[in-house]
Amino acid sequence: MDIILVKLILAHLIGDFFLQPTSWVKDKERKKLKSGKLYLHVLIHVVLIFIVFLSFNVWKTALSIGVLHLIIDASKSLFQTKKNARILFFADQVLHFGSIVFVWHLFFKGYLDISYLNDVKTWFLIVGVLFLSLPTSIIMKVIIAKWLPESDDESPKSLQNAGKYIGILERVLIFVFILTNHFEAVGFLLAAKSIFRFGDLKEAHDLKLTEYVLIGTLLSFGIAVVVSFMILGLVR
Repeated sequence: MDIILVKLILAHLIGDFFLQPTSWVKDKERKKLKSGKLYLHVLIHVVLIFIVFLSFNVWKTALSIGVLHLIIDASKSLFQTKKNARILFFADQVLHFGSIVFVWHLFFKGYLDISYLNDVKTWFLIVGVLFLSLPTSIIMKVIIAKWLPESDDESPKSLQNAGKYIGILERVLIFVFILTNHFEAVGFLLAAKSIFRFGDLKEAHDLKLTEYVLIGTLLSFGIAVVVSFMILGLVR
């Protein structure tokens, strides 16, 4: 990746996540365009670009990114509500990174090499990750549905759909560990989950629930391992 683009991204990360206190974010949400913190935040981004480049010759780049950053943040503050706050957070970051790439291309003639999208190995990896997410969750649900304990209701102490997302994360991590030849990390992950999960089940004194969770865990790990080795063989 071009060093100029890396520096621009670094300046953004420092400005948006390290030098923006929570109080500033709340002030922008409350006062919107009248918030002085909004303009101070943009000014910090501009100054950071001068700092990372150690030069004032990039003033056009700094000013352009500053203006685009102001437009994006101002738009977010105007349209953000409690319901769409999460979506707008990610949309905001996508637009910021997109504006950085645009300015980099405009002033430095940079371009992103996306030739890897024509490589079949890339698509094997994408298929592997996607299969281990929701499709595997649905497959597992169908397989172990007949063993679902009658007393396994939604518990107010449990986060909604937490089990599904924990399963997806663990399978994706296994996929990454195996493809990067860190097999010991798979064992560590299984041990860590066993300590946290089965400790709670032991206190619950529910044999059927314990067996149900054990079947689900081993099935999840088993599918992840098999799929990971299949993809590993294909990409090699």
